[in-house]
Amino acid sequence: MVPKKPADSSATHQHSFDEARWVINVRKSLDAELEEHPLEQVTVSIFTVPKALMCSHRDSYTPQRVSIGPYHCLKPELHETERYKMMIARKFRNNSKSFRFNDLVEKLHSMEVKIRACYHKYIALSEETLLWIMAIDSSFLIEFLKVYSFRKVETLINRVSHNEILRDVMMIENQIPLFVLRKTLEVQLDSKESADDLLVSVLKGLCRDLSPLVVEFEDDQILKAQIHEFNHILDFLYQMIVPRIEEEEEEADEENRADNNGENRGCKLLRETKLQFKRVFASRPADIILRLPWRVVSNLPGFIALNYLFTRQENEATRQEPSSSSVSVSDIEKPPLVEELTIPSVSELHKAGVKFKPTQNGNVSTVSFDSNTGHFHLPVINLDINTETVLRNLVAYEASNTSGGPLVFTRYTELINGIIDSDEDVRLLREQGVLVSRLKSDEEAAEMWNGMSKSVRLTKVGFLDKTIEDVNRYYTGRWKVKIGRFVEVYVYGSWKIFAFSAAVLLLILVSLQVLSLVFSSLRLLGLRTG
Repeated sequence: MVPKKPADSSATHQHSFDEARWVINVRKSLDAELEEHPLEQVTVSIFTVPKALMCSHRDSYTPQRVSIGPYHCLKPELHETERYKMMIARKFRNNSKSFRFNDLVEKLHSMEVKIRACYHKYIALSEETLLWIMAIDSSFLIEFLKVYSFRKVETLINRVSHNEILRDVMMIENQIPLFVLRKTLEVQLDSKESADDLLVSVLKGLCRDLSPLVVEFEDDQILKAQIHEFNHILDFLYQMIVPRIEEEEEEADEENRADNNGENRGCKLLRETKLQFKRVFASRPADIILRLPWRVVSNLPGFIALNYLFTRQENEATRQEPSSSSVSVSDIEKPPLVEELTIPSVSELHKAGVKFKPTQNGNVSTVSFDSNTGHFHLPVINLDINTETVLRNLVAYEASNTSGGPLVFTRYTELINGIIDSDEDVRLLREQGVLVSRLKSDEEAAEMWNGMSKSVRLTKVGFLDKTIEDVNRYYTGRWKVKIGRFVEVYVYGSWKIFAFSAAVLLLILVSLQVLSLVFSSLRLLGLRTG
């Protein structure tokens, strides 16, 4: 008889716990189409963090103080805070004389299958356990977040713990469906309209406090009409600061078509004039006239060796780069390489004459660059102790929720990570109004952004890639940059050549000096003998 391998106790417990429950849940899922909430209308929106991101900064994705929902509810390290959760939940209950948790659980009973369908990971909890978790956690969340709706709310915890719980509330694995929060408020207030009013007020206040970008909200009535479109609190914040890329691309295509159709004669005339100049300067006589001075200089004695030494590095670099004619259509469609994410830092752009301008709306779609004026338009960035956790979970949510589509917010964080390298970059952005920091120092802010480099996959986002391309083109076209690169390549990069040339020159001068002394000595000897 082959001995069985020893299994992990937690894994064994979970397996034995799942077996009977799995059959019950499968039956309910198959019969769910006959219920009030068809599963076809439910989208999976609460995910586990991708491993690539979890390995980079585990604390930003794992609740430290309080669990919300079923993913972390059984963790022993979070049991200490359960008493705070129960105190706040009791406070929520006491605000309404008619509210009872048993009534709320009964109301949520018809949503049980829909609630399970929102979670990407299998929930190995009984129906009663899951519904009581939803009832307690939703009551806790609403009462805890009421501080963002009413100016004077009695809190049961201090400011430090408040921030720790806020970070936990914004984690991707610590979410509960927004329709559960709506139902909880509806049971407490006995009115759908009042429930939506309070929920919208709370969500707006929370996002103003936690959003990494300054958010301009739409009218409350519009948000109330759209409230059913938001999956949970993190999704609400994501949709407020990230544009819907498909719609914007369609609008841009229409504008481009309109511009092409309405092209005036002046543009055509300029284009034709440019073509004529190109033809003239590309002709053979013009080529001979322009190249003649260079040919004369390059054939001077000693210049041929220097010319060879200077151009050898360029030829080697050209050989290493792939030919532009060999790039296929499939290569163009591939995600960008790491080298394509390169962009000068804020300090370098500032020295080249670029000015950073804050935009009014905090939407990522406001990122742009004006090549004529050298103005780099960026939404205002808010940094505090909660920002890193919010940023990382927005990136994780986008990576999990976007199946094969463009990762707009991820690309935006890569852009900001690219232009911020040091505390000097943070200082310049802060002085120009693009960045508002409540952190201890500019160095801490720079370290936070530099730690955001890990992403799930590379992606292309049209308007952001165009901005990066325009910035790089403007930067490399500046005379200051051209001269600096020339000095770097041909002076600092070729110090061995100059050292060798200086040594040769010194040897020649010494030789001439020696020859001069020899000839002087010979002349003196000749005069004396004569």
